[in-house]
This record gives sequence, structure tokens and C-alpha cells, in this order.
Amino acid sequence: MSLPANPRALLIDLAGVLHVGDQLIPGSIEALARLRAAGFRLVFLTNTTRTPRHTLVAKMQALGLDVRDQELLTAPGATMNLVRSRGLHPHWIVHPDLRDEVGPDAAEPDAVVLGDAGHCFDYAQLNTAFRLIMRGLPFIAMARNRHFKEEDGLSLDMGAFVAGLEYSTGVQAEIAGKPAAPFFQAALDTAGVHADEAIMIGDDLRDDIGGAQAAGIAGVLVRTGKYSAADEHNPDIRPAAIEDDFARFAARLL
Repeated sequence: MSLPANPRALLIDLAGVLHVGDQLIPGSIEALARLRAAGFRLVFLTNTTRTPRHTLVAKMQALGLDVRDQELLTAPGATMNLVRSRGLHPHWIVHPDLRDEVGPDAAEPDAVVLGDAGHCFDYAQLNTAFRLIMRGLPFIAMARNRHFKEEDGLSLDMGAFVAGLEYSTGVQAEIAGKPAAPFFQAALDTAGVHADEAIMIGDDLRDDIGGAQAAGIAGVLVRTGKYSAADEHNPDIRPAAIEDDFARFAARLL
């Protein structure tokens, strides 16, 4: 897949593309400002499921990144939209910071929803989820990322726990965030563009680039965050372009 000749919108991952933890990736602030000034529609996509939406927006703005609430799509937000659209009342396994956003567990759950509980993952929680799924309850996961980049190195992400429950129950989880096609369609709808008018910029070859290109959106891989040199030789997913970082791609685009 090649880059569109006249893109109108940019779909931008946050962690690993604009920042890592509390550290900005150099040039991100200036690149965003230049892209806005050039008239690109910006939509920010994140699979982060430990941090509430309002906290995430405040953090980005504190770092100096011009990320606006109406431009941000999150995996928890997509999950809650999915749950509400189906009238479900889940048992949630989430990080304590996200509890106020998703609400309490249902007394009689009719679905299991898994987020990234971080250090709060334990056997009892996972076994409860296992038993509910074995009873026939739908299994929904906010994301299934393998790992993410923190300031001190790569860290295990929730995908390992999703895969573990899938293995033990024999039930495939329905993913709400990236790389699910509805998540990318929501980004296009937010920007008001078609797939061939947008570019996805991310550091995750499978969930950012692969997911976007499966939805007909050209993907640009940046060599920051969780990027690995092996990504450039993947036989199945070939980015439309690879750049050293977000700022360099912005300069190329402009």
C-alpha cells in the first residue's frame, strides 16, 4: 500500500510516537503545530487502558502536546461504546485508575471485559474471568498489545493475559481497540474522511500498521517506542513508509 497523494487526515498513536512515559520524543510538539497549521485533520488513537481519558488528555497537554479531547479515541472508550450498544452488563477486570470510567461490576454479569490491570492482575481475578467465560459469557478485550515502551525499557502488555484466557477457555476474545476495524472506522468518522485520504502513524507494526492497512488506511511506522529492526523485514506487514520519528515524517509530508 502506498501513501495517498493528497492526505487530509492523520491518525496518530500517542505512546511511542509522541512520547515515552513522561518524556517527549524530540520534535513532537513542533511537528504537531506545523501539521495543524497546514490544515491536516488530526485524530489520536491509543490502546492505553490503564489511564482514564481525562487524565490522559491532561497529561498530553502538560507535556506540551496539543492533543484535544474531541480528537482522542481510546480503547476503553471504544469498549464502553460496544458494551452500551449491545446492552451488556459486564464483569470488568481493569486497572483501579480506570474503575470510575467503566463503573462497577454487574451483580449478574452477562459479559467479561478485560483491560490492562497492570500490577493488579492476579490469579483470583483471572480465574473468575475464566469461570464466567466457561459459563458462556462473551469475552471482550480492550486490546491485545504484546508490549509497550516505558522509560526504563519494554514492559509486558495485556495481550499475554488475553491469550492466556483464550487458551484456557477455547474462546477467542473480541477486541475493541486497535487493530479492530471498527476502531479505525471511528477514527475516520471523527476526521470526516475516507480511508484513502488518511495516514496512520504508529510504532506497533501489528496493531497500528497492520490494523490500519487492513482497514484500507496507509500506515507509517516510526523507529521509536516499541519499534524493532525486525519490523522492517516482516513478510506479512509492509508499511507504506518507515521514518526515524514523527517529526521527520511530518517534515517529509510538509
